[in-house]
Amino acid sequence: MNKSIDKLMSEHRLIEQVLGSLATFLQKLGTNPDLPRQHLAQFAGFFRNFADRCQHGKEEDRLFVKMNDCGFPREFGPISVMLSEHSAGRYHVRALAEIGAGQGPLTTWEITQAGEHGDEFITLLLGHIQKEDHILYPMAQQAIPAHEFDQLDAACETFEREEIGASEIAKWTALADELNTIYPPDTDRIRAGAACTGCHGHH
Repeated sequence: MNKSIDKLMSEHRLIEQVLGSLATFLQKLGTNPDLPRQHLAQFAGFFRNFADRCQHGKEEDRLFVKMNDCGFPREFGPISVMLSEHSAGRYHVRALAEIGAGQGPLTTWEITQAGEHGDEFITLLLGHIQKEDHILYPMAQQAIPAHEFDQLDAACETFEREEIGASEIAKWTALADELNTIYPPDTDRIRAGAACTGCHGHH
């Protein structure tokens, strides 16, 4: 497996854990409305920065561009679906970030909103990851010539170093560990997400 695809998939595993952790947080919020608002802000921060800026950034600015060069259009087909799901995810994360940025204890309305947006986001992103791992990435590996994949691997490393920075990535990875410790991931939820979506494309 190419270095960049391998890295994207290992990032998926961390993102899945934090999605499972968010599911635990939302479950607990149902019975304990006094959970700290800033934890919701931290979940939103992780998804906004690690999952979106870093992970989706590499996909949109590097992988999808290379696939586009190799004949995959952006306007329809798999890349178009991935881009629209990235955009839908941003909408939910923005809503969670806004609630997280408020003051004082979470209100009943905010808890309901956090539950709805959080739940939709978890379902969306778990399914999205399955489609990428089992359908999109294998397509990319078949379509992109080996020497061009070497260029892509280097371009992804450059993106991480120059667009994001190693200290930023370390910061968000550490936050993921912290959230996973406070709210142990709901593994059933992660497994259900892995089982239900996109797996018919698994060879």
